[in-house]
Amino acid sequence: MQISSVKLRTSTFTSSEFLNQRCSIKAQSFSLPSFQNVQQSVNHSLSSSFKPLYISSTESFALVSKTQRVTECQAYEADKSRPLKINIELPDQPAASQRFKIGIYFATWWALNVVFNIYNKKVLNVFPYPWLTSTLSLATGSLMMLISWATRIAEAPKTDLDFWKTLFPVAVAHTIGHVAATVSMAKVAVSFTHIIKSSEPAFSVLVSRFLLGESFPLSVYLSLFPIIGGCALAAITELNFNMIVLNYAAMCVGFMGAMISNLAFVFRNIFSKKGMKGKSVSGMNYYACLSMLSLLILIPFAIAVEGPKVWAAGWNTALAQIGPNFVWWVAAQSIFYHLYNQVSYMSLDQISPLTFSIGNTMKRISVIVSSIIIFHTPVQPVNALGAAIAILGTFLYSQGKH
Repeated sequence: MQISSVKLRTSTFTSSEFLNQRCSIKAQSFSLPSFQNVQQSVNHSLSSSFKPLYISSTESFALVSKTQRVTECQAYEADKSRPLKINIELPDQPAASQRFKIGIYFATWWALNVVFNIYNKKVLNVFPYPWLTSTLSLATGSLMMLISWATRIAEAPKTDLDFWKTLFPVAVAHTIGHVAATVSMAKVAVSFTHIIKSSEPAFSVLVSRFLLGESFPLSVYLSLFPIIGGCALAAITELNFNMIVLNYAAMCVGFMGAMISNLAFVFRNIFSKKGMKGKSVSGMNYYACLSMLSLLILIPFAIAVEGPKVWAAGWNTALAQIGPNFVWWVAAQSIFYHLYNQVSYMSLDQISPLTFSIGNTMKRISVIVSSIIIFHTPVQPVNALGAAIAILGTFLYSQGKH
């Protein structure tokens, strides 16, 4: 090999501090003992005789071994850095979309509940047997969900023994609340029942505060007054009608049934929220399992309190008075009862028990107004004023809660 000149190129690095901290570079050892002497000898030879320099081996000039891999590293100083192109997708206004979703749940829940209350009151007016009516509602919902699971319309939940143990107190509270509310509806008018049940948020706050140790801002406590008072004011006309027409015993039964239902449903909501945490069962399937377990609890009590003989006689009397439409009324109140509760449990997946109780209270305004229209109760401006006050209370609650 013939070499006419030798040129040594030194590598230049920027940001030496970065390289010293991030990279560990070992200098290669060269086999030339005195490079300066060789360079001077070569320069002298070239300048004097211009004779070529013959080297028998090039191994001594190898700066990098043949088997060593060369890694290229590109570093940039802070003032010359390049932007990183990282695709990070952020949710677009998650709070707004969540509120919209909950709003859809609430609107559907309220609409279904209005239909249920209308048909439920029609049935109880001609068939005053609340224990059987409650049983039929739970049985219809259980049958609907069993068909949905069997036909793969809805995915069947995966449950174990611990799930059913956790669900049992929820089912007990749900059974008590359901029967107590139906008994109240059978004895008094729809508006009177919902006036008493409009105090459910107060029960929820008290139970959450003293039994669960939860604390709320003062504005939350204050917002309960216009909510409860507004709902009561919205139905004050029918309340006066009930005080005149109904006897004292029926009023007491209706009042106690609504109060017991309030307390039972508050415990149901709290137990449900706790039971749904960490569970893979959705709100829809959770309520389906709750209906089935409540049905098993209710059947023996319904038979003991009323019994098949009373049911048969009352059924024949209702058919004679109403005709085949009575069967449709019973089916409708049972189907819509399951649907509105199913939607409410889907919303319970997203909200707290107190917020659920507030939504339940606002639902009563639509029930009261619709019952006044359906059953031809005289309406006064005070009813609209009560609804406005209740809506204002709900707004104040949402501001104080968040």
